[in-house]
Amino acid sequence: MGEDLEFRKKTRPEQNANPNKWRFKKRYWLLVDLVVMIIVFALLLHKPGSYAPPEVARDGKVSPYLTHELLPRLYNGAQQQEPFDLVVTQKGINDTVASSEWPKESQGTVFSAPEVFFAPDRIILMGTATVGGVAFVVTVAGEPTLDQRGLLNLRVVKVKVGAMNITPLARIVAKKMYRNRVSTTDVNTDDIGTKILASLLNNEPFEPVFSVKDEKVRIEKITLEQEKLTLRLVPISD
Repeated sequence: MGEDLEFRKKTRPEQNANPNKWRFKKRYWLLVDLVVMIIVFALLLHKPGSYAPPEVARDGKVSPYLTHELLPRLYNGAQQQEPFDLVVTQKGINDTVASSEWPKESQGTVFSAPEVFFAPDRIILMGTATVGGVAFVVTVAGEPTLDQRGLLNLRVVKVKVGAMNITPLARIVAKKMYRNRVSTTDVNTDDIGTKILASLLNNEPFEPVFSVKDEKVRIEKITLEQEKLTLRLVPISD
């Protein structure tokens, strides 16, 4: 018994030599941990000043911008069988997105209130993710690029929750999500939706060819400016 007591004294010399000093250090580090936690939560719960999502449509109608402007211009251009420019405005795309069904839920997380920004060389998507009743503003920034082969990559360059940059962690999670999806479901690799998902989650470039009713078009150039996206489209034949 005496040997055990002597051993404990030797293994905790600082506490036994000066118990008040040991208790002070313990409380100090507990306080530091608490301050760090408060700062982290404050960063995660931060709402960017630029985030002001449009009101989500509740009537179930498709956006007039999509049906009366964007799709007719796309269809008419494809019919001409000549290269043409398709201009997409930030206001118009947000009207289209807001007309979709929101909120959406995936694996216990509820996504709502999306907003799209067009900036020079960058597309930014903001939205609210609610987990366990706590709402966080998530920001995803992507830089669409065409390589020398004409392949398109929708490269995600930054992911933030509130004001906290979680890009390295997000890349790891995204690659894992993509691997799980490919391994557990029958994936049609020729489907354009699958190709876009692979590019976003796994950084895989793809041939940017889209069907427009009976025609096909290829994205030849992408120009991103403030509040405007311009696609240079070239009709192609089978």
